[in-house]
Amino acid sequence: MVSQVGVASDDFRKQVLGYGLTTAQILYRMPDHPSLLQTYVWQNYDLCPKFPALKDFLAFWHEKLDGPLFSVTVAHCKLIKPAELRAVDGVFRLH
Repeated sequence: MVSQVGVASDDFRKQVLGYGLTTAQILYRMPDHPSLLQTYVWQNYDLCPKFPALKDFLAFWHEKLDGPLFSVTVAHCKLIKPAELRAVDGVFRLH
């Protein structure tokens, strides 16, 4: 039997597997007033450069919501990389 000791966060597991925080600013036209644009900010952990989670969300938007998309601006930053994980040799105290 293998015990699982550690972090139980799915977000942390995704980061270790190479996922990074992805933010998408979505501009869409108001259904009742097509000349007006509204902003929606979507944020989730996703894989760069294919962005499967973002593509799934945009497909859902296109199929189920009334406001047609005008533009999508994407920002992606990997929060944890395997090279950033290292053992600590000691603790240094100041004062």
